[in-house]
Amino acid sequence: MAKVLYITANPGTVEKSFSLSVGQALIQEYRSLNPSDEVVELDLYSMTVPLIDRDVLTAWEALRGGQSFDSLTPAQQQKVGAINQLTDQFVGADKFVFVTPMWNLTIPPMMKAYIDTILVAGKTFKYTAEGPVGLMKGKKAVHVQARGGLYPNGPQSGEFGDSYLKAALGFIGLELLDSVIVEGMAYTPDKANEIKQAAIEKAKQAAKAL
Repeated sequence: MAKVLYITANPGTVEKSFSLSVGQALIQEYRSLNPSDEVVELDLYSMTVPLIDRDVLTAWEALRGGQSFDSLTPAQQQKVGAINQLTDQFVGADKFVFVTPMWNLTIPPMMKAYIDTILVAGKTFKYTAEGPVGLMKGKKAVHVQARGGLYPNGPQSGEFGDSYLKAALGFIGLELLDSVIVEGMAYTPDKANEIKQAAIEKAKQAAKAL
């Protein structure tokens, strides 16, 4: 039995969100194909995802210096403890589905905050004499992203969301099998439903590959 994390970063509703509706189609298809697998849903906008702030940075420095966790302030313990829980949950999973809209050319801030909790030296990657090495090899992911415009050339056309996620996951050794992109709805609003339906079909195929 595999453990799947279904991670969404969109405060909207499934009915009004292209990314969430396509993501739901993907995870529903996956569940129907893999009924014995465990799917854990993380709605990042309904959670408290700690930011890397002064408390976290000073706590990490103290821990690296040999201080115990119990010596940290209550705020530091709460934030570092929450980050550790998210990291360990991520390491313990086998497959991942990330669902985001494009906001201001990239991913929403809550997804960036979450990524900051899973790129952790010693847990998801390690430093070696030859450079950093990912520790999540053999695990797979899919990214669903909705964007109203058209970005055919990745970063060259101003797209830094899917490209960033692909780079971040690759850094820890995780294979991004597919990016299911729903795009052009604002550019051609009369074709929005057609675009969504095509993306749903692609999402179902991605679920089979996952």
